[in-house]
Amino acid sequence: MQTIEGLLLEPVGCLAEFPPQPFHEIAVRFFGRKGKASPSGSRSYWHLLNLMQAAETPLGAERRNIVDELEAEAVAGASIYEDVLPVLAELKTMGIRLDIATSLSHVAAMSFVERFSLGKFFSGVWTRDDRLQGAAGGVKPAPLLAALAGASLAPAATMFLTDTVEGIKAARSAGVHPVLMMNDPDEARRLAMHNPAGGVVSLHEVPDFIRLISFQNKAAQNKAAQNKRA
Repeated sequence: MQTIEGLLLEPVGCLAEFPPQPFHEIAVRFFGRKGKASPSGSRSYWHLLNLMQAAETPLGAERRNIVDELEAEAVAGASIYEDVLPVLAELKTMGIRLDIATSLSHVAAMSFVERFSLGKFFSGVWTRDDRLQGAAGGVKPAPLLAALAGASLAPAATMFLTDTVEGIKAARSAGVHPVLMMNDPDEARRLAMHNPAGGVVSLHEVPDFIRLISFQNKAAQNKAAQNKRA
């Protein structure tokens, strides 16, 4: 893996635990979702994104406003993980560019950043409402692609932290390295079968993971230089 220069982060499931009910309500009211809500906010969120992506027609303005309100409710009920602030601070000192890349609305994403005072850590916030080269915004890989373009990041030098198989697929679609956030051991074993680029048990492991990649690259370069001299 190339030395990492940028890290794209999805708030839902990677920076905070979100309540599932607001996402489930959006899915039921506007996208025909059946059944009970998942106990996982992250799963409910990514299920909703699947439905949004598959929808044949976009929601009208009135319905979009309701969706924004429900997502704002989810943000209000979110609990940030205790390791987020110190890890983001450490990554900044390492020179890693940090961007939010989320399929939340712009309003919800900014509300999340402001609620937890995260603005000083992030160089950009990219959402489903952002546009890339004149194309309409979108969910899943679209915010990642917008972040790459807006930040002039090389996909091969960028990681995306995710805790779902859909997040792994979105990262691959955007060309970045998916790194699995292993919140649940049983779920992590299943997701590992989808061959993420790596996995971490907590955010505390991310800086060392990036340092290890840099060390391995330098060692490989030194070995190549030695072989060339020989």
